[in-house]
Amino acid sequence: MAQIAIIGCGGRTPLGHDHRSSAAAVRAGIDAIAEHPFMIDRFGQPMKVTRDAALDPRLTGPARLTALIVPAARAALEGITRTNLPPKIALVLSVGEQRPGQEAGTGAAVARALCDALDGLPAISEVLQWMGGHAGGIAAMGTAQRLIAEGRAEIVLACGVDSYLVPETLEWLDETEQLHSEENIYGFCPGEAAGAVLIARADAALRLGRTPILELVSVGSGIEKNRIKTEDICLGDGLAAAFRAAANPLDGKEKVDRILCDMNGERYRGNEYGFAVLKNAGLFRNAADFEAPADCWGDVGAASGPLYACLAIEAEARGYSKGPLTLIWASSEAGHRSAALLRQPGAA
Repeated sequence: MAQIAIIGCGGRTPLGHDHRSSAAAVRAGIDAIAEHPFMIDRFGQPMKVTRDAALDPRLTGPARLTALIVPAARAALEGITRTNLPPKIALVLSVGEQRPGQEAGTGAAVARALCDALDGLPAISEVLQWMGGHAGGIAAMGTAQRLIAEGRAEIVLACGVDSYLVPETLEWLDETEQLHSEENIYGFCPGEAAGAVLIARADAALRLGRTPILELVSVGSGIEKNRIKTEDICLGDGLAAAFRAAANPLDGKEKVDRILCDMNGERYRGNEYGFAVLKNAGLFRNAADFEAPADCWGDVGAASGPLYACLAIEAEARGYSKGPLTLIWASSEAGHRSAALLRQPGAA
């Protein structure tokens, strides 16, 4: 398979309005957790969330998601113009799963709004969107890789955007005991964010005058049958399958140097990762040395994967990468698991 490269990225999080400031804040261990301005939990306390302070807290639905994703997408496309863009460009977008406060059709509405906002570029030849949850953003990167390999696109903008900061969603999280509070320490802090990565064949990137920032080695997926909020015990089968699939192109000697994941304080996710590691013990240099940015910017759902790629890109650009190979992974509540391997260019 031809080498697939990441040639641009963008992000917007509660820590910063671009991927660089967000990455710096995560590296410094700064967190954006604060009280919601008006939502109260079942214990009578203000809900603890992470939010984009520049957005009106009453803005909801596709309009809020669009406000998050547009600047991230534009940043990823920075320097790409009508004169140098190849004719076949695709957009792949994932938003959060269907849930109270986010109904079917949200992904399609956001995709339409994003295409309208990017109208200064030539027409996008293909648009794919779904409501994939945490794993959806990484799955978007995998779809980008496939579209390029099949010749359906020369360049793909892979995006993920999510926001839990909708009253109906926050109340649902509170009712299902997933909302973090002093009385529920194993819940998570709901957040909102957007991430975008621009992906191309390495030779196409050079024609555009872009140097590959990272190689997208592979994307793996799996399905977990024993899902969260059920009585079944999760033994990490779905995540382990995603790890194995992502590691398939490796020669057996390479080890993962850095791990970025969507663990968010819920015991289910920690247990799942532990079992998945046991089933892929030879893959990691140090499986215990993982990073969970949700500690800083909260749980950002479908935006997770592209934002983890942004963190890896910043580490590479600023010289603090732990090594040539980074694994990113995420788990959706509906059972989808995704993992991707990113490598420094020329490190293979």
